[in-house]
Amino acid sequence: MKYHLDAREGDLAQLVGLTHKHFIFILQGGGDFQSHRGVIKHDDLIGKPWGSQVFSHTGAPFFLLQPSLADVLNELPRNTQILYPKDIGYILIQMGVSEGQTVLEAGTGSGSMTISLATAVGSPGRVVSYEHKPDTQNLARKNLERIGLASRVDFKLRDIQQGFDETEADAFFLDVQNPYEYISQVRAALKPGGFFGSLMPTYNQVEKVLYALKQNNFAFVEVCELLLRYYKTNPARLRPTDRMVAHTGFLVFARKIEPTDDPRGAALSSEISGIEEER
Repeated sequence: MKYHLDAREGDLAQLVGLTHKHFIFILQGGGDFQSHRGVIKHDDLIGKPWGSQVFSHTGAPFFLLQPSLADVLNELPRNTQILYPKDIGYILIQMGVSEGQTVLEAGTGSGSMTISLATAVGSPGRVVSYEHKPDTQNLARKNLERIGLASRVDFKLRDIQQGFDETEADAFFLDVQNPYEYISQVRAALKPGGFFGSLMPTYNQVEKVLYALKQNNFAFVEVCELLLRYYKTNPARLRPTDRMVAHTGFLVFARKIEPTDDPRGAALSSEISGIEEER
């Protein structure tokens, strides 16, 4: 997504109306936005500064904005549970995902993480996304095409038990049902020192992943979960909202390391394995 002071043809635009009802679409010369609140011509939006108030042919008011990544993800057509923005932002930072990198993921789903990775690596970067369900992959591809990011992604249809084509990826995000079964394949796809990340809903899965990471020479292991609480924005009655986004999954992070047999490194290797031995 490109950011300018004013709306331009090809930009992703968001119209926000009464009751915060919003619509996201790509601006196209000669196009029309149509809803139950009326029609607005795209040509009347192109050239306007972001944040401007505009009106449909029936007089319905809207604000013209550039959508945030969170707005885009929350509006995705989906047939699977998507990752929440609260988790995605932390994942991108923890895995060091940045412009120009090659990043792999397995378990494309509806494409929320794919979109986030493609945004982070920019046009010079590359995202390779593996999925074994054709219908799921097709939906993700359409979601990427809808917001103009499909050119940054290679979609591959495969049972990942067979491994991956890539060998020097900067980072790998694994979002599949039994992630502990594929840690060795992930290791083979990462560059030395590469980042691993995964999200899973249960303690049982985390436990198995931790042992698999240890067995496959990953280190600097971290496990966490993120809880998000919103507050009502009335300054005279500031208080938490009645609902919060609590447990959505456990996040596990690690780095691929290359240990040696040199006894001088034994203590360090044990210390950074991330799993304390029982005594």
